[in-house]
Amino acid sequence: MSRFFIPLIVLFVILYGSIKKINVYDSFINGANEGIHMVRNMFPSLLAMIFAVNIFSNSGVLDLFFSFLKPLLLFLKIPFEIIPVAVLRPLSGSFGLGLLNDIYKVYGPDSHVGILSSVIQGSSDTTLYIISLYFGTIGIRKIRYALWVGLLADLFMVLISLILVPFLT
Repeated sequence: MSRFFIPLIVLFVILYGSIKKINVYDSFINGANEGIHMVRNMFPSLLAMIFAVNIFSNSGVLDLFFSFLKPLLLFLKIPFEIIPVAVLRPLSGSFGLGLLNDIYKVYGPDSHVGILSSVIQGSSDTTLYIISLYFGTIGIRKIRYALWVGLLADLFMVLISLILVPFLT
């Protein structure tokens, strides 16, 4: 049945448009044309974000930064392995998934580190990606409050995960 679902939706849209006396084909062409313009407007923001994430992740700055945090994390009994996931998830969802996959390979998905990383990955958002792509696309330049609220929400999510996940594992 799932094979026929999308064709049925398309058929429904065509029939509905015909009943409402709408030229469905012209509407489709106009929508596709608007989509091309939207992609053209989004591309510079997306390219800048991908470029920044790659420079940040490949420069070695993260390893240096995280090595300074290791003694504090050991004292607080926070697994060092989750910090890259928590810090980089707001930058890039795919990079966060790559880190999560690495954690699964080393520790397993059912380990404390695996579950904690999964909760962080699943309950956080790609805040910086969203702000740079979507706000940049529609021309919003005053992002201060949205940025702070998004990053604070991500921080609280990590803190709540650190508190609640030990009760689950």
